Amino acid sequence: MTRTCVAAALLTLGTATASLADLHVSFRDGAPKDTFRIVNNSGCATGPMTLSIDMTPSAGQLIFDVTSAGAGVEVFQPLEVTKGADFLNGRPDVLDGQKTLDLNIANLPGGAEIAFTIDVDDTMGAQEITVNGSEMSGSTVAATLAAMRVDATFDASAIAKIATPACTS
Repeated sequence: MTRTCVAAALLTLGTATASLADLHVSFRDGAPKDTFRIVNNSGCATGPMTLSIDMTPSAGQLIFDVTSAGAGVEVFQPLEVTKGADFLNGRPDVLDGQKTLDLNIANLPGGAEIAFTIDVDDTMGAQEITVNGSEMSGSTVAATLAAMRVDATFDASAIAKIATPACTS
């Protein structure tokens, strides 16, 4: 292989790597707590940002069930940060029956993760206390970094991928 071909292959590889600079947000149903994970799959820190989860357009008409007396059914679970609390500027307030949640992230280094548990219920299915990926589909997540907002939609496997700018340093 000539030097030009090697250089072109490395340039292509470098471009592919830059396109992987993103955040993956996933949802997993669990008993009695459901889990959201935010993973920075890039090699650089995000800097301050707001990450907004909106289940209003979800296929299952999902809500957060955080108290015993509210809109949810049977079991309820308040929000509990289980990983990466140091990356957050405070814990978000979530009201029972709410469909949106905003995380104020101070900085999320490359490879780092934030995870939290909470109860999510559907409001239109036969089993309201369990939520599958297809019921989460349609929900959106948005990252607001500096003056830029990037949106993504959860797919049927309950994963949303937010493309972030490539690392500059």
